[in-house]
Amino acid sequence: MANTLKVLYRGAAATSSATLYTVPSSTTTLVTSIVITNTAGTAGTYTLLFNDVSMATTVAVPANDSVIVEPKQVIATAQTIKGFASATTVAFHISGIEIT
Repeated sequence: MANTLKVLYRGAAATSSATLYTVPSSTTTLVTSIVITNTAGTAGTYTLLFNDVSMATTVAVPANDSVIVEPKQVIATAQTIKGFASATTVAFHISGIEIT
């Protein structure tokens, strides 16, 4: 088995649900950390779903601040992480380990 530390997603959030990461075939992924950053001068919100199950729903991110989540969540082949935010000034930085 090979373990690969990896950036699973890094980028601005969409304002409607979008797939941020899909576990590759023959792989299990351990999501280790998620940093949600808001660069706007006003508060924003974000929503995250792991395999279409809500992990965080309309959670506030203060203006010009970040929220750090350390889920230690395992997701299997073909499962997804989806997310969106109230504005594109919110960005997701998702890190994990792919195990093949």
